[in-house]
Amino acid sequence: MKQGLQLKFSQNLSLTPQLQQAIRLLQLSTLELNQEIDVLMQTNPLLERGDDNEDEYGNPTEVASEDASLTVASSSVEAVQEDSKTQEDETVDREFSADDFEFNATELGASALNISEPSQLAETPAYEASTEFSDTFSAEFNDEFDEFSNGSRWDENTAPADDDSDYKPQETLQISLREHLLSQLKLMPLSARDQSLTMLLVDSINEDGYLEESLEALAEQMPVELEIDALELQTALHHVQHLDPLGVGARSLSECLLLQLQALPEETPHLALAKLVAKQYLPALGARDFAKLRKELGCDEPILKQVQQLITSLNPRPGSAFTLIGSEHYIQHEVIVKKVKGIWIASLNDSVIPKLKINQLYAGILKRNRDSSSQYLQSQMQEAKWMIKNIQQRFSTILRVSQAIVDRQRNFLEYGEVAMRPLVLREIADELGLHESTISRVTTSKYMLTPRGLFELKYFFGSSVATDSGGTCSATAIRALIKQLVEQENPKKPYSDNQITALLAKQGIVVARRTIAKYRESLNIAPASLRKSL
Repeated sequence: MKQGLQLKFSQNLSLTPQLQQAIRLLQLSTLELNQEIDVLMQTNPLLERGDDNEDEYGNPTEVASEDASLTVASSSVEAVQEDSKTQEDETVDREFSADDFEFNATELGASALNISEPSQLAETPAYEASTEFSDTFSAEFNDEFDEFSNGSRWDENTAPADDDSDYKPQETLQISLREHLLSQLKLMPLSARDQSLTMLLVDSINEDGYLEESLEALAEQMPVELEIDALELQTALHHVQHLDPLGVGARSLSECLLLQLQALPEETPHLALAKLVAKQYLPALGARDFAKLRKELGCDEPILKQVQQLITSLNPRPGSAFTLIGSEHYIQHEVIVKKVKGIWIASLNDSVIPKLKINQLYAGILKRNRDSSSQYLQSQMQEAKWMIKNIQQRFSTILRVSQAIVDRQRNFLEYGEVAMRPLVLREIADELGLHESTISRVTTSKYMLTPRGLFELKYFFGSSVATDSGGTCSATAIRALIKQLVEQENPKKPYSDNQITALLAKQGIVVARRTIAKYRESLNIAPASLRKSL
């Protein structure tokens, strides 16, 4: 076969490194974005944090231009420009120095005393005394101020934005349930052997305050030469069960409630019946089988209701108050929704927008040396520019999508969940000329602060259910209606899933019973049999 060369033209799609970075940044949350920036700043010397009044090259710029560049939604441009004008006026006011308002104190004093020549004022005794007092006061004030500020002069540029900016959140000291119990055991007059056995039991108590293993199993795990039997462990458990919190060391829910009931005063109303229910009839109480309870206890409904209230006032998890809480999880919203002149407008939260700029020192070196030895800096410069541009594009896309969501969910902002309309990703994608995958990335782990609360952007999307009139109703609105029906039902005769289905059908919403059960479970609403009360 004869070899030859052929030239063919073809088209194909490829993701450039810049586009790959833009897609990755778009799906990150605010916390993940800041972590990504911190990692990049450690490897790229040309990228650094900037100020609010600097552009990407470190040059001073107006706050208004930065805000306006980030505001893309046409409906919110006027509001942003109005806010930017206010900030610009404030910036201009701050640029006036003290020289613009300078006046001569001698001339002012002379005019106040009706003295024609200011030089005559210095010759008056009153002026000499006031000057001496003023000099003394100024010297003392400057000394105290220097001592207070450690030699640094208070300046508006160095001053904190508000009074609370210098205060850091105080970390509260939390102790575990084990530490709390051991601190009490050290104060008890126990022998060394009993102290060791009680500490052994404390180590076997879980976070809820229950003793997971049986005493027989613990006795079998002990070395034979110690000669520890279950009776000794029972005595040690008795000591543990008298510690705070009440009910700790119990081996079952029944025993936990009994320990708390035994600590109540004897004159507590219906205490004996409550102990009997906690000991023998807890399953019937949990199943709301009040007819069986009245028959077994031989009491009427008002007494049974008081017994139920007494038992439900107890703590079924005595150790829950000592559960160590990890680091707090804060949700930072990217978008703020406000109603301006009757129009709902979405705007970006400036506090979450990273302020980045190019390091001028390395940029100057790269500008002076453009030979092959500076290829590393050139690649770092290009990477830094990509990062800054992609972050701007990220927030611009978030704002566009948020404004489109707000325009479609105005009724929700006005009237609540019952007015939520069905919305799918394709509607927003078609309006903005973006792909559905892009809308999905934008709405993942991004939050919007509205007058009705803080919501993830995905919250505003939901499936639709057909109505008798030919319209549609969103799943969020149906869940809100179910919640309203449950809140308004008779506690003695709660609505079943079939009854809720019938009530929604009267409103023109056709939903299957299994769908109602699924929505009810998603709202953490118990079935009708467990919602029944006396």
